[in-house]
Amino acid sequence: MTDDTQARIKALVDSNAVLLFMKGSPLFPQCGFSSRAVAILNHLGAEFESVDVLQDQGIRQGIKEFSDWPTIPQLYVKGEFVGGSDIMMEMFESGELGALLADKGAGAASA
Repeated sequence: MTDDTQARIKALVDSNAVLLFMKGSPLFPQCGFSSRAVAILNHLGAEFESVDVLQDQGIRQGIKEFSDWPTIPQLYVKGEFVGGSDIMMEMFESGELGALLADKGAGAASA
């Protein structure tokens, strides 16, 4: 990953309270995992921004190195990496994700 790509990713993560790196957009996800991640965030009432990794190969590869996580989607809350679709689902089912978003003041409604 180039320093420029790393800096771009860090700026995106730092400037958005809740950020989802995904394939496609929230209105038109391009994979099932991204679709599930969006559905979870929407169900929790989270206000989030997204980055379509399919639009930028540098970001698509760079985010995997940035987080040391091999798959997309990837969720960040207040600059911290939360996890991918499976972790989001586990945290959603246990109530942890809603609590995390609420604790961080990240626009989640109580679930």
